[in-house]
Amino acid sequence: MKTLQENLKLFYLGLENSEPFLYKNKDLTTHALIIGMTGSGKTGLGITLLEEAAIDNIPSIIIDPKGDLTNLALTFPQMRAEDFEPYIDEAEAQNKGLSVREYAEQTANTWREGIEGSYQDLARVELLKNSADFRIYTPKSSAGLGISLLSDFEAPKGLNEEDLNNYVGGIATSVLSLAGISSDNLSSPEFLLISQILTYHFNKGEGVSVVDLIAQIGNPPFDKIGVFDVNTFFPSDKRMALAMKINALIASPSFKLWCEGERLNIAKMLFDENGRARANIFSIAHLNDDERMFFVTLLLGEMIKWMRTTSGTSSLRAVLYMDEIYGFFPPNGNPPSKTPMLTLLKQARAFGLGCVLSTQNPVDLDYKGLSNIGTWFIGRLQTAQDKERVISGLSGIGSNPIDKSVLMEKISNLKKRNFLVKNINEDVLRVIETRFALSYLKGPLSNEQISNLMK
Repeated sequence: MKTLQENLKLFYLGLENSEPFLYKNKDLTTHALIIGMTGSGKTGLGITLLEEAAIDNIPSIIIDPKGDLTNLALTFPQMRAEDFEPYIDEAEAQNKGLSVREYAEQTANTWREGIEGSYQDLARVELLKNSADFRIYTPKSSAGLGISLLSDFEAPKGLNEEDLNNYVGGIATSVLSLAGISSDNLSSPEFLLISQILTYHFNKGEGVSVVDLIAQIGNPPFDKIGVFDVNTFFPSDKRMALAMKINALIASPSFKLWCEGERLNIAKMLFDENGRARANIFSIAHLNDDERMFFVTLLLGEMIKWMRTTSGTSSLRAVLYMDEIYGFFPPNGNPPSKTPMLTLLKQARAFGLGCVLSTQNPVDLDYKGLSNIGTWFIGRLQTAQDKERVISGLSGIGSNPIDKSVLMEKISNLKKRNFLVKNINEDVLRVIETRFALSYLKGPLSNEQISNLMK
């Protein structure tokens, strides 16, 4: 059995012509995109990339809209059937004519053989398990670890005026969307009033609680918005109606779950007290669309705020991974999450933050964002139209033009778990087969399974 020698600057992602394909982790600072239809192996590739980051002691912030990336917490170095058994689907076992125990034994053997047949051994599973602190957060749910988002908004430090305005705007649009109020119009009285209240306090170095925000919507701590007095710009009866809508959030029995748990402080979430990297998995499959948008926008804003307080570096310092980007960074429309995501893609490289986005289709992403992504991993695509869109996007990547007919042929012949790799830092196109994941790829975990893991 051939095994790979560990190299902290290289990510082992798969095989190219039956030999290990090693990806320089510093190339991830130019960001990456994983594209592929359902069943292409997209999630497996994403998990192997995050495993490599953990082994290299590189922390990650992971946004998981479907719940698949919680599988990073399923590492079983001894590959015992009893390790797998709690995660076996009883119906799936019955469909195969096996008991749960028998299916667990079969799965354990499959994973052992898969790992040992791909230049790895079980010692590497142990290395992964010990290299990072894997945490699953479930906002507004007690299933996993809690994360406090609505107890108060802390005054940011070290932001210039533009960054502060963007940070404030992200909070304002998030709160409005969570309250069921359209946040597309950035010149609306609702948006401008909330933004000015936040800016007023942040400029004084003061935080703002949700309770304070509601009270000051009704009675602002300033007299004018622009050149108009407050009552002319936004009459008191309409301000009260806005305050009542946001107050309904507090009155909701589920509100306190938004306030419980660890504060969303990126600087403190990257490493544990022993200096081990943390893989922070934010599972948001249980949230509705407005709640997901609220959470993602606040998280991206916090990433930018953290980024501004760090020094520049050319090394990979941390990874921001978002699975299934659909709806959060569209080419048309301007959801609250779009501005902070574009800011990160444009500026995060200088601070050593690598952004990795995953999607089934490049049409899900804003074209300005695509131009800032240096590595494309392209898996199987469903239609000729999808392939044409990818080829169109790839044509602008790198200094050397790529023959579109060559691209079409390569993409059309991809098998499951095979990806075409275009890296702006290299002149060649590669086709790789993803390696066997060290984590057990069970699929989305139940609330009970997440709860047991986090205990």
